[in-house]
Amino acid sequence: MPGLTIGDTIPNLELDSTQGRIRIHDFVGDGYAIIFSHPADFTPVCTTEMAAMAGYAEEFKKRGVKLLGISCDDVASHKEWIKDIEAFRPGAKLTYPIMADPDRKAIRELNMVDPDEKDARGVSLPSRTLHIIGPDKTVKLSFLYPACTGRNMDEVLRAVDSLLTAARHKGKVATPANWKPGDRAVIGPSVSDEEARKLFPDGFETADLPSKKGYLRFTKV
Repeated sequence: MPGLTIGDTIPNLELDSTQGRIRIHDFVGDGYAIIFSHPADFTPVCTTEMAAMAGYAEEFKKRGVKLLGISCDDVASHKEWIKDIEAFRPGAKLTYPIMADPDRKAIRELNMVDPDEKDARGVSLPSRTLHIIGPDKTVKLSFLYPACTGRNMDEVLRAVDSLLTAARHKGKVATPANWKPGDRAVIGPSVSDEEARKLFPDGFETADLPSKKGYLRFTKV
């Protein structure tokens, strides 16, 4: 299946939503946005995911990241579903819009189709796809989960923090395995030791590895 991937520009689709008509590029604006799909309204895993995202909405807002859901049912269905979502997670209000894609054209353009999951009519359903979009309207990171596996919002938030950290340092650093905010980052291989000393006045630590190539350098960010 051809599809949207990291570095591609997100299609500037215009769709109805629970908060009115939305054009994706206008919605993203000059910041970051997360666009995430769900197989259908009133389904068990999707309801837990939407409730979880609602609970994390304030954390994303603090980071300047907007949230935008999409499901293949219509707006009226979405609005009824929201009542269940908010009841499932008391105190968490669903403040982000959910776009409607009843003809399932948008999910194809956004590369959010699950080839294995179909409805009673044999029509493909959306996968559990999540794209993080940057200010330049390109895909910075994507998650793709099957219908049977719910997404981990802690990991989505961690991925956002990683992307923002790398962007803040203009791509000079990356985040290592299991990184979380407050941990040290690694300095990119394109940065010489001389440049690294200028960029990171608090210094950096080079791991002592058998190859002695000095490529694994950690610094506080």
